[in-house]
Amino acid sequence: MGIMGKSFSVKVVDKVVVSAEEPWTDHWLSFTNLDLLVPPFNVSSFFCYNKPSHGSFPTMLNTLKASLSQALALYPPVSGDIAWNGAAGKNQIHCNNQGVDFILAFADVELKELNFYNPDDSIEGKLMPEKQRGVCAIQVTELKCGGMVIAIKFDHRIVDGYSANMFISSWADMARSEAPSMIPSFTRSHMNPRSPPIYSSSIDDVFAVYSPQSHPDDDQNHDHGDNIAVNRIYYIKGEQLKRLQSLASESGRRRSKLVAFTSYLWKNLALSMEDAGNHNEVCNVAVAVDGRRRLSEGDGEQKEKLMDLHFGNVLSIPYGTKKSQELNEMSLSNVATDVHEFLQTATGKDHFLDLIDWVEEQGPQPLIAKAFASKDMSVMVSSGQRFHTMDEMDFGWGKLLFGSCHVPSERKDCFVMTMGSPTNNEDWVVYLHLPLKHMKFMEAHASDVFKPLDADYLKI
Repeated sequence: MGIMGKSFSVKVVDKVVVSAEEPWTDHWLSFTNLDLLVPPFNVSSFFCYNKPSHGSFPTMLNTLKASLSQALALYPPVSGDIAWNGAAGKNQIHCNNQGVDFILAFADVELKELNFYNPDDSIEGKLMPEKQRGVCAIQVTELKCGGMVIAIKFDHRIVDGYSANMFISSWADMARSEAPSMIPSFTRSHMNPRSPPIYSSSIDDVFAVYSPQSHPDDDQNHDHGDNIAVNRIYYIKGEQLKRLQSLASESGRRRSKLVAFTSYLWKNLALSMEDAGNHNEVCNVAVAVDGRRRLSEGDGEQKEKLMDLHFGNVLSIPYGTKKSQELNEMSLSNVATDVHEFLQTATGKDHFLDLIDWVEEQGPQPLIAKAFASKDMSVMVSSGQRFHTMDEMDFGWGKLLFGSCHVPSERKDCFVMTMGSPTNNEDWVVYLHLPLKHMKFMEAHASDVFKPLDADYLKI
């Protein structure tokens, strides 16, 4: 099966609202200071399943809706909305059980005919729901072959990738009539700022106050032709990852595969910029760092468990900045040293405590990761390996065939997610949301690393 996929139509069969089962309580939930670092945009995921060996589609659909209602009772923010709380004088999460839009659709296509390499063609606007209200929308699409795609869109202000995975895993547990493996925590006190707030000046190198004058959305020249952002999915063979790791470790220090991959991507973006005539311009790379384990360092097993179960955003986004020409001239191991060094700024408990305090000091001003605070070329890399998606998203009728994040087409920020492979533990699957010109360059010059994902690789 090739990567072109098949043109297909999607028909919405039904649309209902699924709310939390009784009992539930109307209440407000405040954002933590780390939630306030997240822009108001959506994050999405989709999950593909073969035709089940047992049970009819209507039966599975009823199971999905009933278990979703149970999951929403466990996760009140997902069934709520973000609204102004007059009593608190700020926006908060209103856990009012307004419910989640649940869309049922039918697609005139078989699973093996989907264009996995180009989700703009197969997922965007077809298998992914529109979120018109609330903080979450879900679409379940039955395919011509009897397979199924479950797609979920969240407001990023209430979840990071870890939390989204926690909710979907709990939903899948309940669909199998099992107790959820994780019970979420909505406790806010463990992320309160210190009094008085104190923080290192190094925080100013990671986040900044949002300035509309310098934000890249203002540059309309990025919205056409080869500058338009597109989505692509590739797989990287395990031997290529080991090769990159070896090259990145030539300085004498062993680097992780994530550091090696990030360094390789950074160099290729710089090469692409030079090739396109953007000589010696700034190129930034940022890496999302989860602070859950870091915030519980030294505070005992109970605090560690509480942070593991925290539902919300617990991310910092340290970054490195270089001119494209300098990156081109550097060895991969030297670039990896730079990536390792900027990551060190966000690897300790003190960084996240300082970050919480820094946000408190900024008051109600909108904030932004500094890597994205200018019009310079910037990309964020996030690691999805720790989510164990392939093992946990079983709704009771068979193993997940393939799952991925999805970036809505309207997002202009550049984003890359690395994930485990469903067919080979040594391989990676990598989702890229980048300008088309950079994607074309990497396909032409790094095709030994980036292999277009297709049905053959997924063994569909």
